[in-house]
Amino acid sequence: MAVVRFTRLQRWVGSALVAALMLLTGIAAAQAADSGRLLPYLAKLQPSDLVPGADRFGQATPNVPTVPVYKGDAVVGHAYLTSDFVNTTGYSGRPIDVVVGLAADGTVTGARLMDHHEPIVLIGIPPARINGFINGYVGKNVLTLATQSAASPPVDIVSGATVTVMVIGDSIIRSGKKVMQALGQGAPEAEQTVTRTIDLSKTGVEDWATLIGDGSVRRLTLSVGEVNAAFEKTGKAEAIARAEAGSPDETFIDLYAALVSIPTIGRSLLGDAEYETLTRQLKPGQQAILVAGQGRYSFKGSGYVRGGIFDRIELVQHEGSVRFRDKMHKRLGAIAAAGAPDFPEIGLFVLPEKAEFNPADPWRLQLLVQRAIAALDKVFVTFDLGYQPPDKFLKAEKPAAPLAPTSAAPASAQSASHSAAIQAAGAAEAEEAAETPLWQRIWQNRKVDVAILSAAILLLTGIFFFQDQLTRRPKLYERVRMAYLVFTLVWLGWYATAQLSVVNVLTFANALRTDFRWDYFMMDPLVFILWFSVAASLLFWGRGAFCGWLCPFGSLQELLSKAAKKIGIRQITVPFGLHQRLWPIKYIIFLMLFALSLQSLGTAEKAAEIEPFKTAIILHFVRDWWFVAFAVALLAAGLFIERFFCRYLCPLGAALAIPGRLRMFDWLRRYKECGSPCQRCGNECPVQAIHPDGSINPNECIQCLHCQMLYHHDHKCPVMIQKRQKREKWQAAEARLAAEKEAAAAAQPAPAGAPTTVSARSTVPTADPATGRLTLRPHQS
Repeated sequence: MAVVRFTRLQRWVGSALVAALMLLTGIAAAQAADSGRLLPYLAKLQPSDLVPGADRFGQATPNVPTVPVYKGDAVVGHAYLTSDFVNTTGYSGRPIDVVVGLAADGTVTGARLMDHHEPIVLIGIPPARINGFINGYVGKNVLTLATQSAASPPVDIVSGATVTVMVIGDSIIRSGKKVMQALGQGAPEAEQTVTRTIDLSKTGVEDWATLIGDGSVRRLTLSVGEVNAAFEKTGKAEAIARAEAGSPDETFIDLYAALVSIPTIGRSLLGDAEYETLTRQLKPGQQAILVAGQGRYSFKGSGYVRGGIFDRIELVQHEGSVRFRDKMHKRLGAIAAAGAPDFPEIGLFVLPEKAEFNPADPWRLQLLVQRAIAALDKVFVTFDLGYQPPDKFLKAEKPAAPLAPTSAAPASAQSASHSAAIQAAGAAEAEEAAETPLWQRIWQNRKVDVAILSAAILLLTGIFFFQDQLTRRPKLYERVRMAYLVFTLVWLGWYATAQLSVVNVLTFANALRTDFRWDYFMMDPLVFILWFSVAASLLFWGRGAFCGWLCPFGSLQELLSKAAKKIGIRQITVPFGLHQRLWPIKYIIFLMLFALSLQSLGTAEKAAEIEPFKTAIILHFVRDWWFVAFAVALLAAGLFIERFFCRYLCPLGAALAIPGRLRMFDWLRRYKECGSPCQRCGNECPVQAIHPDGSINPNECIQCLHCQMLYHHDHKCPVMIQKRQKREKWQAAEARLAAEKEAAAAAQPAPAGAPTTVSARSTVPTADPATGRLTLRPHQS
C-alpha cells in the first residue's frame, strides 16, 4: 500500500512540475515585448561603462541612432550600437550586438557585448575571452584603424571563435567611422569632379605573363622565413617556439588574385565558356574575383566545410569588407591563360549583389595565417595582397548631379552623412536577406553527418520496435548495445560533438518568452536532429531513448563501468531507501537552473557547468584543471556505482523525465513474479530504476533493455527457467515413449506374407493442454 501511495505521489508531483513549468513559461511569454535596440541596452549599462567619468546619458541624437554621453553638462562621447550602422552577422546568421562608446576624436572609450547567438561561443568559448577581445579596442582610434593595413590584427584573435571575433572587431571599426561621419567629425573626403569606372568595352585575351606584368593579376608570395618573422613580432613565445619547419627561403604560400568581372581579365583567366557563364550569372553592378594559390598553406582552409565561411581570406575596401561564403564560391580546375601555372587551389568568388564594393577603386585581399600553440589556442597574423585595376581598363566619368532634398530641412553635413549610414545599413540588410540562410548552407555541407545520424536513429527506432526479437538473443543484444554505445561516444560525441545539454533546454525556454527563431536552433544539424528525435521518443519511451543510447557522456560512463567490472573493481550497491532519497537531487538542480534562467540566462549557463559534458565530450578534457578534475571525479565514482552522474546529478535527465511522464505506451514487459519473489532484474538494473516490488520507475529508466533480455532468458529468469524445465521434461518424455514404441515394434516379428510398410495407425505421446499429462493417442500417418 505504501508503494502504491508513493507511486501516486510521484505521478502527482510530476504532473505538478509539468504544469508549473508551462505556467512559468506562459507568464514570461505574455510579459515579453519587442523593446527596440539601443535604448534598452543602455538601460542595462552605466554611462561610465562606455565613457570613463561620464555620469548620464542624454537624449537620442535626431536622425542618427546615437546617444550623447555627458559628464556634468559637457558631452564627453557618444554611444551607439554597431548593428545599427553595419552588417554584424556572424556564424549564426544573426547580428552580434555590441554597444560602443566613442570620443569626439574617434577613440573607442568603452564597448560591451550585449547580445549574440553564436553557436561556437555558446558551446565552449568563455564569454570573458570575447569581452577581453572587445576591450582590446578601448583606447584605439577607429579612423586610424580604418586606414591601417597592419601585419596583424589590432587585437589578438580568440582561437576557436575566429569568425565571430573578426566580425566584432571589423564592425567596431567600420561602424565607428560611419558614426564619426554621421556626426560630422570624420566626414569623407570631398568628391572628385571626375570618377573612374570599369570600361566594359575593352575586350581581348592576354597571356599569363602579360596579366602579371600589367597588374591585372596581383601576387603575394610569403616564404617560411617571412612568416616566422611575422610571428616573432607578435611577441608570443608559444607561437615563436612553434616556428615553421624548413628552409627560410621555402615557399609558404604563393597567392594570386584578380578581378575577373573586367572583361579582358575574366576572359583570359576563365576561358570563353566559363566567362560567358559568369556574365550570365552576374547581375548589374555585381563583381567577381579569382583567387589561386600554391604552397604548404591553403587559402581556403577547412572552416568553410562546416560553417560555410572561408575564414582565412577577406576582401577589404575602404571601411567595408566582404567575407567569402560557400554560396559565393565555385571551384575551378585550371586557369585558361597561356603560360599560367598549374595551381592546386583555384576559387572563383562572386561578391554579393548589394556589397559595398567599387571595382575601380583599390582593394586588398587579407590573408589570415594561424599557428596552433595548444589544443584549443592559436595565434594569428595577417598579410595583405593589394589590388588596383590597371588604368587601361578604366574610364573617366562625370558624377551625376546630386538629388535635391525631399524635405524642407536643410541638407546639412550631419543629415547627409546620416543618410549615407542608413543607406549602407540598408544595403547590408538587403545583402543578408538575399543570401541563403547560414543554417541551410551548414545543413548542405554536413549532408554526410546528417545521413549517418539519421540512419543511427532509424536503427535505434527499429531496436525499440522489435526489442522482443533482439532481447531473445542475449549475445546479439550485448553486441548491438556495445557497438551502439561505442558509436555514440566516439562518432556522435568526440567527433561530431553532438552532446545535448540542459543549456539547450534553458535556451529554448528563454526563446519562447523572448524572440523565438527556428533558424537559431537549426544552426547545428546534428543537435537539432537529436532534439527532434528526443521530443518524439518522449511520447513513446520517455527519456530512456536519449539517456540510455544517444548520450555520449552516458555511453562513456557505461563503457567505463563495464571495463571496471571486467578487471574486478568491486561494485557498490546503494540501498534502495537511500537511492530513493538521492535521485530527486537532479530534479532540484534542474528546477534551480530553470528558475535562475528566468532571471539571467547567462548566469544559468555558468551554473550548468555541473554537467561535465562540455569538458569530457566537447572539449576532450582540454580545459582548466578544475573542470577536468570535476569530470574525472564523476567518472571515477561511476567505476563503483554504475552511471553515478545519470542517477543522481544530471539536470538534463531530470528535464527530459518531466515531460516523459506523458508517454503513451509501456513497452517493458513484466511477470507477476517480478519483485515477489524474484529480484534479479532489480539487482541487475544499471540505474536501480526497478523497485523492490518489481515495478519500473519510468522517470529513472534508461531503456537499456537489460531487463527485457532477462525477461526472455531461460537460464536467468526463474519464470523462464521453469518453463524451460517443463519443456525439456515433456520433450524427454516424448523421446522416451517414442523410443519404447520403436523398440517394441522392432521386437515383434511381422506375420508371414504381411506387407513390409509401417501401419497407417500408430500411437505417439501427447501432452494434454489443460493438465499437462502425457497420453498415448492413435495417429494416422
